[in-house]
Amino acid sequence: MSGDEKLTTVLSDLVKINNDRIEGYKQAKMATEDVDLKALFQHMVNDSLKHIAALNQQLELLGMSAATTMGGRIYDAWTAIKTRFTGTDRYSLFSSCEYGDDAVQRAYADALSIDVPMPLALRDLIAKQRESVKEAHETIKSYRDVVGQ
Repeated sequence: MSGDEKLTTVLSDLVKINNDRIEGYKQAKMATEDVDLKALFQHMVNDSLKHIAALNQQLELLGMSAATTMGGRIYDAWTAIKTRFTGTDRYSLFSSCEYGDDAVQRAYADALSIDVPMPLALRDLIAKQRESVKEAHETIKSYRDVVGQ
């Protein structure tokens, strides 16, 4: 597989992973009646939508069509999250979302560690998105810790 093919695969996987993240946060949003949580989870959905748009732009720069397929590498993780929503209490919702974002962070780390030369702008984009997911994860984790006390 050529370097461009590997980059295309990585970008497509990140699009799919963000699609999975969107679905996970939509599930969390539907599982609660709390307006503040609905807003927080929608914010996470919006972040992933922005990530997808930027990743698809990079795919197009590589001469590939935008990736829209659902079901990335962590689809099983988000599916497991759906079944973990045993209640709608805040702690359970935050724990489930934190678990999903752990998987997303690993996918971004994997993308940054591929053994193919990557344009600096692309590496910077992936690193910034990874940082955004990490910040979201830390937010979710801190909320979980507060309600778990």
